[in-house]
Amino acid sequence: MMPMAAFGPRAQDRPPWARVLVTGGAGFLGSHLCTRLLGSGVEVDCLDDLSTGRAEKVAHLAGRPGFRFLDRDVGEPGCADALTGPYDLVLHLAGPTAPAALPDRPVADLDAGRSGTRTALAVAARDGARFLLASSPPPLCTGSYAARAEAVRSCEDLVTAHAGAHDTNAGIVRLFTGYGPGMRTDDGGTPAAFIEQALAGRPVTVAGDGSRTYPLCYVDDMVDGVLLVAAGRSVRPVDLGGDEEPTAVEIARRVIGLTGSHSPLVFTGGTGDRPAEPRPVTGFAREIFGWLPSVTWRDGLERTIASLRERPAPVPTATTGRTGEWWA
Repeated sequence: MMPMAAFGPRAQDRPPWARVLVTGGAGFLGSHLCTRLLGSGVEVDCLDDLSTGRAEKVAHLAGRPGFRFLDRDVGEPGCADALTGPYDLVLHLAGPTAPAALPDRPVADLDAGRSGTRTALAVAARDGARFLLASSPPPLCTGSYAARAEAVRSCEDLVTAHAGAHDTNAGIVRLFTGYGPGMRTDDGGTPAAFIEQALAGRPVTVAGDGSRTYPLCYVDDMVDGVLLVAAGRSVRPVDLGGDEEPTAVEIARRVIGLTGSHSPLVFTGGTGDRPAEPRPVTGFAREIFGWLPSVTWRDGLERTIASLRERPAPVPTATTGRTGEWWA
């Protein structure tokens, strides 16, 4: 195993890992992490069952030395056997998804979250690797949101218990309102829904009076934060979120302006069907890890919308005879 060392994600020094496993690696944040790590000279195993991830998000990495994609469910029996490693770092991003991403299946979400986290923890323990769970701030709510909130809490409890019982080098990052190139625009979130509506020329709909605020965090800043926490040994959950909190109406107007859309701004009344989330408390990330977001929400939206105008990359085909894997 490579020794852990001080690491600045945007510095020129090589990351302190030789090989990394990223579960949920074909998702929004996962694909950006795979790209950053591979570009830094780290070998990457990207695991995703493509239930919510998309193969095209990592299409640009297919065939590059050191990259392997596995089309597998981290929670399925025997998955750990396919993750041969050895790994220096396990980034576990395969967890409960937003309700709009999949049909309502609360029991499946709970089971998948627990089993997948157990598998990822076991792989990290086997190799003596640092383990980092990508979590989210669980809202207090009912229905499908409540099931996912419970799945989040359950996974965090597993990581904390595992670290205490086995002295595992495990940590947790809680991610707030990430956005950027490659984000989904069909999950009903902010700013995703506004961008989708504006690009399609439909009315941009804002719940209530538009005064609700969002701690937007651009994906490059979020990747920096994840890697900084991964390079440490903190067990305490670390919040990663934007230090600016524009209102919904400010975001909507910015999106309309950047897209050049003629979409009208429509206020729907009420507060929307999404429960409120707590605000990130990023003091720990700043003081201990030196993390500070550098991309303003205005600049981040401009970069995001510009990327959505580009033609998407083609989906790669497997480079070996084994179904579900691409090998460099």
